[in-house]
Order: sequence, then C-alpha cells, then structure tokens
Amino acid sequence: MTYLHYSIKSVPTGVRKLLYLNWPLIVLCCAVAACGFVMLYSVAGGQVDVWAAPQMKRFGLGLLIMFIVAMVPIWFWRNMAGLIYAVALVLLVGVELFGHIGMGAQRWLVLGGFKLQPSELMKIALVMFLATYYDWLSPARVSRPVWVLLPALMILVPAGLVLVQPDLGTALVLALGGAAVMFAAGVSLIYFGIVFGLGIGAVALVFASRGKSWQLLHDYQFRRIDTFLDPASDPLGAGYHITQAKIALGSGGWGGRGFMQGTQSRLNFLPEKHTDFIFTTLAEEFGFVGAASLLGLFTLILLFCLSSALGNRDRFAALLTLGVAFTFFLYFAVNMSMVMGLAPVVGVPLPLVSYGGSAMLVVMVAFGLVQSAHVHRPR
Repeated sequence: MTYLHYSIKSVPTGVRKLLYLNWPLIVLCCAVAACGFVMLYSVAGGQVDVWAAPQMKRFGLGLLIMFIVAMVPIWFWRNMAGLIYAVALVLLVGVELFGHIGMGAQRWLVLGGFKLQPSELMKIALVMFLATYYDWLSPARVSRPVWVLLPALMILVPAGLVLVQPDLGTALVLALGGAAVMFAAGVSLIYFGIVFGLGIGAVALVFASRGKSWQLLHDYQFRRIDTFLDPASDPLGAGYHITQAKIALGSGGWGGRGFMQGTQSRLNFLPEKHTDFIFTTLAEEFGFVGAASLLGLFTLILLFCLSSALGNRDRFAALLTLGVAFTFFLYFAVNMSMVMGLAPVVGVPLPLVSYGGSAMLVVMVAFGLVQSAHVHRPR
C-alpha cells in the first residue's frame, strides 16, 4: 500500500485527480441516464430526435461540467458558496419580476435564448452556503438560537420565493434539503420538533383558509390535494393524471408489457409521459423488475455519496456531500411517491431520467461538487 501511495503521488496532478475520482458513482450516473434515454426513445414512438437526442447532448455537456467541477479544489467552492447563493437568490427575484410563464406557473428566465429555472440552481446553492456556514461556525454555537435563526432565514427566503411561483414541490425540496444539512451539522432535535409542530399547525391553517379571502394555496393546489385523497372523485378532471399513472403501474405486472409496448404511453393516455410521469412508463414496459432495478441504481448512488461523506475529514466537504445526497434522494423519492399516489402531484422531475435541461445540468454540477470533495479530501 505504501508503494502504491508513492506511485500515485509521482503521477502528474491532473492524472492523479482522475484516478482519485469516485468512478463507481460516475458509472451509476451514466447507467441511470441511459435508462432515461431508452425511455425517452420509447415514449417518442421509436424516434431519437424528439426527446432522446437532446437529452443525450445535455447529459454529455453535464458530464463534461461534472469533470471540470471535480478538478477544481474544494476550497474554491467553499469560498464561492456565498456568491453562488446570492446569484441564485437574485435570479429567483428576477423570476418574480420578469419571469417566463409556462403551464400556469412563472418559474423560468429566458437568458440569451436559454430557458433557465433558477429554483433548480438554488437547490445546490443553498446546500453549498449552509455547508460553508456550519464549516465556519464553531460546534459549540451550532444549537444556540441566534445561530439557528440565520440558516433558517437562508432556507425560508428562497423557499418562499419558489412557493409563490407557484412551485410547492421545489419549495419542499429546498426546505427539507436545508433542514438535512442543519441536522447533519448537529443542530438540536428540539428545533426540529418545534418546526414539526409549526408545520402541523400550518397545514391546519392552509385547510382552514380554503374558500376564504385569505386563501393560502391556489385552487389548483387544493384540487391536487383532493385528488391525492380521493382520485376517483374526478377521474376525468383533476384525478386524470394519477388515475392513468396507477393504471400504467398496475398493468406492468412483474415483468412488464415489453419495450415500446406500453398502451398508456403509446396511446397518449399517460400525461407528461416524458417528464414528471416517465417512471410510470418504465414500470408499465419493464414491470416491477425494471422499476426496482432503477430504484436500486438510485440507492447505490446514495450509498456511494454517504460513504464518501463519512470518510471525509473536511467538515465542509462532508456536509456538502450529505446535503447533495439528501437533495438527490428527495428528487426521486418525491417523484416516485407522486406517480404512485403516495403523495400529491407537485411537479418534481425524476433525476437524470425525466426530460429537461435545468434539472439535468444542476444534478451533474451537484455530483461534480461531490467528486471535488472526494478528490481533494485529506489523505
């Protein structure tokens, strides 16, 4: 082992960094993305150019960006975290002022012909900023009220801006992802208990506001809650999406109907089949085995991230990796729960699988940060 250590040390820095990369994590990301390419080819009726080819190009660009981010020392990203958070916050404010409206929501900015969703960027910027904050803060002050209030505001401000877009799903991912970093940093469980109690009260207040002049959610969001509780109450209206998704999931059975043989997607019964509901297409065509296999790939990605974080003696790098891992978990957990009827439909994409540019690139940047933390960890 000593000989191997000195052999690696003698290799040029750039090559040595490539050797230090968490290659199993890269292979797993490529495997998940490949599943996405196959499903996008299927839902397009056997055409590559519709969705699969653009997604491949985005993933290729994302992979290049991931390698670039990984090669940059982790201390640079620590120093840049505050600026990145500030830019993401400004972009969120920009969405409120002159954002692009699509599908009834104002979530995008059009910059130089490219449509950017700043809330996706904020998911990573928030984790970076919180990891930097707790790396700076001494452990003795982590649970003192004044030092808990500041990160709480860091989370609530962007989550509030995203909530009014409206985008409840992303707001929840921001809030829970930020809370995960606080928990990993050692914040007392008392605060989480208080927040949980306030959350229960907030839910009760939301339901009490329905139909009032001070209604806290949009009508369509209340319809989503109604649909979640009883999809059969409006199977051709608000309950159509989840009803068709459940039919697709159930019809797949153990082994699925076969590649490109899914009736729900082929006959266009399944809504948003290439974005939020792509998991149901996979489950219909490849059955329980295919769905469980994809879930297994996601689980392995999480395990490699957690292993890297637990083995890293740099506090910022460890917190950053844990934050990215939990945010990634929220991505696929919320999406899968949503399409299976276990959670309301909130519009969260399936990472690396659903068609989309902003989400794909942000996820790859996030894994680039994880790789940077892994490559530059103390040895």
